[in-house]
Amino acid sequence: MTLRDRHVFAAAVAVVAIHTVTDAFVAREPGVELSDHAVSGLVPLALLAAGAAGYAVMRPGLRAVLVLALGVLAIEGFALTVADARAVGMHGDDWSGLALAPAGLALIALGVALLWQSRKPHGHRFLRRSLLGAVAVLGVYWVLLPVGIALLATHRPREPAETAELGRASQPVTLRTADGLDVRGRYVTSRNGAAVIVFPGTAGRAAQARALVRHGYGVLMLDMRGYANSDGDPNMFGWSGAKDVDAGVAFLARRADVRDGRIGGLGFSVGGEVMMDAAAGNPALRAVVADGAGERSVRESRLRGRAGWLSLPSYLVQTTAVAVLSGDRPPPSLVDVAPKIAPRPLFLIGAGADNGGEDLQPHYLAAAKEPKAFWKIPEAGHTGGYAARPLEYARRLTAFFDAALLAPRRTR
Repeated sequence: MTLRDRHVFAAAVAVVAIHTVTDAFVAREPGVELSDHAVSGLVPLALLAAGAAGYAVMRPGLRAVLVLALGVLAIEGFALTVADARAVGMHGDDWSGLALAPAGLALIALGVALLWQSRKPHGHRFLRRSLLGAVAVLGVYWVLLPVGIALLATHRPREPAETAELGRASQPVTLRTADGLDVRGRYVTSRNGAAVIVFPGTAGRAAQARALVRHGYGVLMLDMRGYANSDGDPNMFGWSGAKDVDAGVAFLARRADVRDGRIGGLGFSVGGEVMMDAAAGNPALRAVVADGAGERSVRESRLRGRAGWLSLPSYLVQTTAVAVLSGDRPPPSLVDVAPKIAPRPLFLIGAGADNGGEDLQPHYLAAAKEPKAFWKIPEAGHTGGYAARPLEYARRLTAFFDAALLAPRRTR
């Protein structure tokens, strides 16, 4: 190890540390307090400090692994910066994120050089290199890839807010969550006394929303925290999203056009998981449709049993990394959530491709109590049921909510 190598590594680590401080404590997302980033900021900084302190005493091979991993993650951080700047313009920590590109490239070049210098030309080269190759593959699969997914999940670039055409006039709304964030959405007033929260309320879900609007339902298209114009940090797995849905339920409960608490929820992908979670803790949500609900942490991943043993370490690292980078605790497993929804009805919709953990839906259905229903659409992709069968989808969707929200409530 040369003095130049140490200087290159130290400079690159400094760039990553500056960006971490800027991201966590200086250029926070709207509505986010300094204390909210105590874990997500201090833990990465502590790991960077530990790596810098131990760099000089590490074996050459381990040193190369550390440098290459940090270099790859720095390049990912730069790519996320560019994507965010292209979507909504340069702002906040995007400026420090640009410096991640030269830092990442320098680290990767240094890592390759360290690997070359650490090679052993004698002995059982083929066996040793084969074992090292196998360990490298497992390291990427079990550690680097899940950490990269966690970085994307908690730093996904914002997309510009879009106003979807819902078939009738809609009004913008701003709702306050229990933890002090402002989440945005649009609302179409109800004509039949009932309303449905569509979550997340992106323009891509406008067709399903229009089907409900045509049937007389009020529709609240609600943006998830950290996305579009809503406050908060993004979390692609929606771990705190139930608070957003709760705010939507409270908004609808106060409206004169929504009678007798006739409030339902329609969630897509992670939104379906969030909607189930919200219904389990909020009895005012009287019916739930979860389209494409899959897995959001290792608590669901372990349901695969022996078939998932090889991938379980990856999901464990990913869940831990998301918890650190978001500062949120992993939510309960959906098999624990599902039975708490009853006696309110649950309607699960699944695709044929089993993407995003949809292969676990039979576990959720088995755990749920009556009334419950499951519709698997073999030719549909993930949350693509409406595109595959628009007429049947609209018919089943409205029939479910009609039975749950419009029929006279049974008394016990």
